[in-house]
Amino acid sequence: MTDLWSYEMPSEGDGALSFPCLRGNAEANVPGKGFDAVLGRVRKQRGDLSGLLAEHGALLFRDLPLQSAEDFDAFIAAFGWPNFRYADSLSNAVRTNRTDRVFTANEAPRSVEIFLHHEMAQTPTYPSKLFFFCELAPDTGGETPVCRSDKLLERMREEQPMFVKRCEEEGLRYTNVMPAAADSASGQGRSWTDTLGTSNRGEAEQKLDQLAYAWSWLANGDLKVTTPVLPALRDLPDGSQAFFNQLIAAYQGWNDNRNKGEKSVTFGTGEAIDARDLALTSQLAEEVTEDLAWQQGDVVLLDNFMMMHGRRPFGGKRSILASLIGND
Repeated sequence: MTDLWSYEMPSEGDGALSFPCLRGNAEANVPGKGFDAVLGRVRKQRGDLSGLLAEHGALLFRDLPLQSAEDFDAFIAAFGWPNFRYADSLSNAVRTNRTDRVFTANEAPRSVEIFLHHEMAQTPTYPSKLFFFCELAPDTGGETPVCRSDKLLERMREEQPMFVKRCEEEGLRYTNVMPAAADSASGQGRSWTDTLGTSNRGEAEQKLDQLAYAWSWLANGDLKVTTPVLPALRDLPDGSQAFFNQLIAAYQGWNDNRNKGEKSVTFGTGEAIDARDLALTSQLAEEVTEDLAWQQGDVVLLDNFMMMHGRRPFGGKRSILASLIGND
């Protein structure tokens, strides 16, 4: 990787991130011309970048001349991958679109921690990759924790093999209550009208039936839904497996005035998961997690099938934009 960026891998044991950092050089930051050249370099090196991503699960781009949502959109488009529109997703999070491809990261209050998860793995449809862009770095905190869930699964097979076996054989189901109106105070506050793309109850019910969800209306107009059985593990191209789900995020983070985390995820049979297994899985994940401290202008690309991510609480202002990539 030459010309417009230098390619760095951290030295073992130096405490740095374990995935590649591609740093822009002086040429990359020439106003106007430098940005166009960066886009051209991405187009030429798509195959190399895809290979690095498949090997490491994440790539960090730093010191490149990206300043706005529109710059970020153009950078993503240069990869040539299909867009996954947030409006078409079944995600729980409140977000705001800045372009058709770019939207705000979860808008939950800055004191709320967003726990480790694979994006939208609690739904039948999910992206293959994610981009994040730091439009404004936080004053304090606000790191994005990342965790290779293939490495987590290796630890789990050692520490809790029977739990892994049940997850693999039975899958998981998720239950959450979607509010009638968006609740920006919650990390799970997206309204059912936004989530399902309709304000008509009959149309909402029809869509849920097509997706094999169980559902019930609450007296206050909220909508309680339970997913069909979804896989908890995923095969990766290299023959390994990843712990691909939203178990940790649901258990630790799906808590608001409508939802209780410990009741939000069960085995596929509907049987409750032992709290000790939930706690140990969360602990093991934290042990193999590393925090990305944002610098303004950073872009991170994640393989959603390999890498979990989250958000630490933060102080001051923080603006991270996101974009999703569909399956090829």
